[in-house]
Amino acid sequence: MRRSILLQLLFLVPATGALSCAQDPHTDVAMRVLSSTPLIDGHNDLPWAIRGSEIAPHDVEADVHDLRQRTSFHTDIERLRSGMVGAQFWSVYIPFEATEEGAAKVQLEQIDIAHQIINKYPDVFELALDASDIQRVFGNQKIASMLGIEGGHAIENSLGALRAFHRMGVRYMTLTHNGTLDWADAANGEQRHGGLTYFGQEVVREMNRMGMLVDLSHTSPSTMNDALDVAEAPVIWSHASANGIREHPRNVPDQVLRRLPDNGGVVMVTFVPSFVSENDEATLSDVADHIDHVTATAGIDHVGVGSDFDGIDSTPIGLEDVSTYPSLFAELSRRGWTEQDLRKLAGENLLRVMREAEAVARRLQRDRPPSTATIEQLDGPTSNN
Repeated sequence: MRRSILLQLLFLVPATGALSCAQDPHTDVAMRVLSSTPLIDGHNDLPWAIRGSEIAPHDVEADVHDLRQRTSFHTDIERLRSGMVGAQFWSVYIPFEATEEGAAKVQLEQIDIAHQIINKYPDVFELALDASDIQRVFGNQKIASMLGIEGGHAIENSLGALRAFHRMGVRYMTLTHNGTLDWADAANGEQRHGGLTYFGQEVVREMNRMGMLVDLSHTSPSTMNDALDVAEAPVIWSHASANGIREHPRNVPDQVLRRLPDNGGVVMVTFVPSFVSENDEATLSDVADHIDHVTATAGIDHVGVGSDFDGIDSTPIGLEDVSTYPSLFAELSRRGWTEQDLRKLAGENLLRVMREAEAVARRLQRDRPPSTATIEQLDGPTSNN
């Protein structure tokens, strides 16, 4: 019996070796990098996909939303593991129209849904509140989970609300979504302020004081530039691409990219097909082109990945769901990217941004108390008054 087992093992060894030799060496590089460095994705809309589910809206406990099974979403646990995701910013998106029913109410519900997802699978996910948490959770072979608000309409012109969301675990806020606010111009909204108003600048300062990352996705170039003028900590784009490759209002102009070395910020390149390609079908190669362009223009220290999975109807060929990240890293390896460069893209750049933002927050909290400024004090009467 023992001899039979031994013979079987001997026959298996060369077979396994043959498979290893046949594997693409660039895939080996990708797997090695993502095994040792947390892949941090900047934007996944699974909480909103569950809220909007036609079968069981809002219901994280529904069988159809069981992440241990194959889901109809871009995201489930098996595919997250296959994709070697080490950390995920779960977007707690609410639509601009939510202001009509009370944006704060809808925002609280979305934060609750995200927490339910994280708490339902404690062996897989763990809430992370800072860079050290991400590294610790990744080291424990779980997926570090952070929350990001998508759109400053959620705070309803209130710095107190902003602070309350931070206490609930939110670690970035996209200043605008697709509508211009009383205090900031959106990329796809009316250009009303020429960027940030005085209150908008105060929002950025208060986010820096708290240690909440300023996300400039969805903002107009003038808002991007104003935020960079005011920010004392690195900014991010949680899901955006390069305007120098594909001209689109949601992409980052080269002029802004060239400012990133001074600020320290990171553009997390997104997979949204219409942002990355003018063709009917976008591809993995198109996304890699945007990553290359951000790197060539801003530098290797200023690029990351922000898919927007489960927030998009279609995906690039080769990047169909959360299982496909290793293919993107293998493609970049084929293009000559070193393992050190790939580690920066995967997560080291974003971890640096977080650590720097945390250090700035500690300093600012020693220097000044929470801001009590109101939009009426800084900007005068708003359209809502």
